[in-house]
Amino acid sequence: MNWIRNLLQKPDRFGVVAAMLFLAASLTPSLIPRDAILQGVLSGGSAALGYLVGVIVHQAWLYLELPALRNASARNGFRAILWLAFVLVAFSAWTWSTWQDSLRELMDMSEPGGGQRLLGALVAAVISLILFLLGRLFLTLWQTIAARLRRFVPQRLVNLVAGAIAVWLVWVVANVSIFSWIMRVADETYEALDRAADIEISQPSDPQKTGSNASLIEWEPIGRTGRNYVTSGPSRDDLLAFGLDQALEPLRVYVGLRSAETVEERAELALAELIRVGAFDRSVLIVATPTGTGWLDPSGVDSLEYLHAGDVATVAIQYSYLASWMSLFFEPGYGETSARALFTTVYNYWTELPRDQRPRLYIFGLSLGALSSERATHLYEILGDPHNGAVWVGPPFPSTIWRSVTEDRLEGSPIWLPRFGDGSVIRFTSQDNALEAFGNRWGPMRVVYVQYASDPIVFFEPSMFFIKPAWLKSPRGPDVSPSLRWYPVVTALQIGIDVILATEVPRGYGHNYAAANYIDAWVAVTAPPGWDTESIEALRAWFSSRERN
Repeated sequence: MNWIRNLLQKPDRFGVVAAMLFLAASLTPSLIPRDAILQGVLSGGSAALGYLVGVIVHQAWLYLELPALRNASARNGFRAILWLAFVLVAFSAWTWSTWQDSLRELMDMSEPGGGQRLLGALVAAVISLILFLLGRLFLTLWQTIAARLRRFVPQRLVNLVAGAIAVWLVWVVANVSIFSWIMRVADETYEALDRAADIEISQPSDPQKTGSNASLIEWEPIGRTGRNYVTSGPSRDDLLAFGLDQALEPLRVYVGLRSAETVEERAELALAELIRVGAFDRSVLIVATPTGTGWLDPSGVDSLEYLHAGDVATVAIQYSYLASWMSLFFEPGYGETSARALFTTVYNYWTELPRDQRPRLYIFGLSLGALSSERATHLYEILGDPHNGAVWVGPPFPSTIWRSVTEDRLEGSPIWLPRFGDGSVIRFTSQDNALEAFGNRWGPMRVVYVQYASDPIVFFEPSMFFIKPAWLKSPRGPDVSPSLRWYPVVTALQIGIDVILATEVPRGYGHNYAAANYIDAWVAVTAPPGWDTESIEALRAWFSSRERN
């Protein structure tokens, strides 16, 4: 009955102190305000991880045969440290709601109801207890394997070998059984949502619409997000009502994940539909890569269609059902393969057209779509006949081009708003338009990144487990709390939770991008004709009022 003895044995003193330090750090603010339940999950997980770190340090101390803390002065000193850690936890717990409310005030969010501290404490206690018991069960597995190995492995190596085997067994079980089951359930759930027929969305009768009876793409397989996308944009009448004379009906082509068997077939189907509706006769053609669920932000596409009075065609194909943050961590390659297939197919056809009789070609992506869109092509493949530019919004931290440009930014520019080269190719902007810093010194290809300093999907990085991230250095972004501090391990856990919450904030913060900033980017990249400063501000104000409502 070793497992029962392990469950009931006295907690390690080093582990308890480390657990309290991790718990106190987890209560400090990060990028996104947290509710009590997620704070409890974070704090419980942090405390359990802290306990593990403390136990490992204690065991390393004993293994190295350092002096044991057994005399009276050492015990008294340890009690003082324990009480100090307890006071630190109490202070952090008391200040937690103040820290979170300051973040909400920064982002114009309402404060939650009462009872948040108690609810968070209960959740943290349950999570930490579950993880603690699982840790004790792992210890039992370790000791059982070690007992079997003692006859074959030298004594000083037996614990190391047994630990490695135990970790491998747990990883196999978690990855093959638990993790695979979670991913399968998530994928099936999101697929069911995608298949759900929304009774408020009727099949379009306009033959120029994707999914109509005249379309090459069937209505039902394009899915819920696709059906909403092709029917929800501004119509020609909407554009005329805004005062855009000679407006055209915008063209939107969308191919769902179930519209064809392979990604190559979906790309070819998209091209055929573009040709059918006359997309290559428009002035602007956008190859868009959606987020993980297949969603394209209306603020991004609608604003472009207004700026060009509908003289725009946009094409996208779905590559996943999962939320972007899940796709980002577990299947990022799916989006890259899809984006590359679509861009290559459209680009090859586009290059065959006479240069004076084809639309300007741009690429666009938000979130995981930005990451995948970045990887859709390589510069050497298009040097002979380059596309006209790109707008990439909220690029996730693994984005290759974004990271390279950010690391090579001009000295003195912050990582959350870098300046690169002479600004003729790539520029960055945030809540306040920073695209005019280089003037009109644009080259033939224009690329704009839109990112907020408070976006954890952009600024999460695995290295922050042990290294303070550059975006915490001064000056900080205007939407980053001055109370945010870096703590080893814990800050990475906090930002990891923030990734899940990144869109649960008002427009203009986190990973929820406002139309005003899309407008800044589209104006800089596509140079729409007939717009002066006053009319652009009017469009910006109109979209802002619509987003508030």
